[in-house]
Amino acid sequence: MSELNSLKAKRRSGAIMSRRYYDLPPFTTLAAFEAAARHMSFKNAAQELSVTPGAVSHQIKALEEDLGKPLFLRQHRGVELTPEGETLLETLGASFRQISRQLSNIRQIGGEDNVTVGSTTAVAALWLSPTVIDFWREYPDIKVHQVTQDKPFDYARDFDFIICYGQSVNPTLSQTPIYRDDLVPVASPEIAADLKDIDLEGLASQRLIHLEASSPSWTRWSDWFTGLGYTKGIANGPRVTSYSVALQFARKGAGIALGWRRLVEPMIESGKLAVIGDHSLPAPHRFYLCGQPDENLSKGARALKEWILDKSQDT
Repeated sequence: MSELNSLKAKRRSGAIMSRRYYDLPPFTTLAAFEAAARHMSFKNAAQELSVTPGAVSHQIKALEEDLGKPLFLRQHRGVELTPEGETLLETLGASFRQISRQLSNIRQIGGEDNVTVGSTTAVAALWLSPTVIDFWREYPDIKVHQVTQDKPFDYARDFDFIICYGQSVNPTLSQTPIYRDDLVPVASPEIAADLKDIDLEGLASQRLIHLEASSPSWTRWSDWFTGLGYTKGIANGPRVTSYSVALQFARKGAGIALGWRRLVEPMIESGKLAVIGDHSLPAPHRFYLCGQPDENLSKGARALKEWILDKSQDT
């Protein structure tokens, strides 16, 4: 037993010597673990890495021995990650994506002119895309890649910046305020005309379209009524998980949506939606640009950030 412990100590000592500055285990062990954990399958990881499942298993065992902790629970029907394995997968996944993105920029000619921006689908369609189109006309050589999703961006550092409603909970991100919107009830022009003089109590009894957003910061009907001093019950109605769908329902006369005035302004100007009455509440939160600090942004990303801020100042 003492000889085995001595061998392990020497192995660890030798590994540390070979790691030098970053004190990392061999990259092959990290790559094998990340692929196996992502697939939750040694077999599928082996296919991705063009090796045998036995080779993947060997690399993971070597990593577990080095760390002194199990990363997988081997079970009859497959494998599961241990808490240490889940933490390591999250760290490696984010790191590998960041490395991949930077290498992609380096490989591309004019990589300085590539910008990646994340936002919800509604923000992209109603506000960000028109802003980016105007930016392209001024800076045609800068390529802007928009990524949209209606759930929070877990890996914000994979982007130059993302558009957030309210500050991000990630304290490592740079957070620059863009503007504060106003919240108003919107519906089809026909419904808005019928309800133009309605009070808050009457509005609360109408067919309201409720947005079940993934982000807890997103303002809901109950927040809006409370902010205006109305604390009684409000009516049920359709529940959707996408703001774009909520606006579509409102356009078709299926109910009343809570409108972000600046976001829906193009739909109001085109006559697709109309504001009901004069009930308005300043949004509890601002919209923010959250992402890399300015010193880490490319020349193109800094140009787009300045453009967005310049075009979006509070009026």
